[in-house]
Amino acid sequence: GDCKQRLPSCRQCSRTTARANMAVVHALQGGLLRSLQQSSITLTAAAGGARTFATALDKNVVTVEVAPYQTHKIEAPSTTVETTVGELAKMYYSMFRMRRMEVAADMQYKAKLIRGFCHLYDGQEAVLEGIEAALTPQDSIITSYRDHCHAVSRGGTVASVMAELFGRATGKTHGIGGSMHMYNRQHNFYGGNGIVGAQIPLGAGVAFAHKYKKEPNVCVAMYGDGAANQGQKYEALNMAGLWDLPVIFVCENNHYGMGTAAWRSAKSPLYYTRGDYIPGIKADGMDVLAVKQVVAFAKAHVLAKGPIILELDTYRYHGHSMSDPGSTYRTRDEINSMRQQRDPVERVKKLLIENGYPAEEVKRMEREVKQDVDSAVEAAKAAPIPPPEWLWRNMYQDPCDSEMRKVDGTHVKPTFDRSYKV
Repeated sequence: GDCKQRLPSCRQCSRTTARANMAVVHALQGGLLRSLQQSSITLTAAAGGARTFATALDKNVVTVEVAPYQTHKIEAPSTTVETTVGELAKMYYSMFRMRRMEVAADMQYKAKLIRGFCHLYDGQEAVLEGIEAALTPQDSIITSYRDHCHAVSRGGTVASVMAELFGRATGKTHGIGGSMHMYNRQHNFYGGNGIVGAQIPLGAGVAFAHKYKKEPNVCVAMYGDGAANQGQKYEALNMAGLWDLPVIFVCENNHYGMGTAAWRSAKSPLYYTRGDYIPGIKADGMDVLAVKQVVAFAKAHVLAKGPIILELDTYRYHGHSMSDPGSTYRTRDEINSMRQQRDPVERVKKLLIENGYPAEEVKRMEREVKQDVDSAVEAAKAAPIPPPEWLWRNMYQDPCDSEMRKVDGTHVKPTFDRSYKV
């Protein structure tokens, strides 16, 4: 009793209290860890595997207010979005993986292990992740040459993408497609298209196939603001509108078509309104939840009423391609401001932490992703180069004893193998 009166100044009691507090903390931590081990969320990676990160919070509902949508000839979706801590964890894992893969590609390109065209997606991760969150694997996606992350989200692996960038036989398209021509028909991913805007009418055609076969699915045709002025886009819009095709035209407005700012290349940069008779919505493409909400809304619309245009306001951190430093037509301050204020990956991480997700689990996810990407790079370096006859594999049914000219001017008559045996 006397000791209680002197507790603040009693060193012996302070030490005893501290030991008791630590015992309670250790007990609580042990219970939490057991709870975490018993209740886990399996993050099914499109990389073909699954990673399990323990969390007792995966079913906790999180309600978020997103930025208002701008609309053209249609009512706006709700700005109140519900998600769960588990879904946010899955989104963060996927988006962080995209970021690390593209950063690794940048490093390997600068080391001259990756050559040719190479267009990176870092900064725009929320667009693809939000789209995938609103679709099913039976829905289709077609995009431009900025397609590395799409190849992973649609059933590929980081290793297969990296090998393709290295031009190796184990690559996503066997080392003969390269950066701009990833493809996975089995998972309804139709490229990877090197010609600016070419994917837009092809996307309308994929949507026509869904409708013709009476499938309850849609096609998302993705293009940039630079491709939005293409004539073929308006031909595709006309046909899609006439036939009420289930196609979502997604304009990823990253504000620069190569090195030209949108305001310099488009008389009307309000891309969501440029379908005229086709309704449109503009959303924050740096907010994965805003994208998920608007794409889910758009999917329901196109299945019932036909096409829609979504303009997703986003930003690319790198230049147009690796040959573009990305700093001659915009300032470093502009890029840094976007990274600090609107980064899509950090936004999800912040939401996770604010809603009680264990910081150690976030670090664990990041370590696993880094190891996965590093392993993919090393595997790509060690993978074999495609044999010469593969150059003919998708061109000729039978080369009929033709000869192939080599870079040194000599000719070789390769064997013709219709398989992809390494």
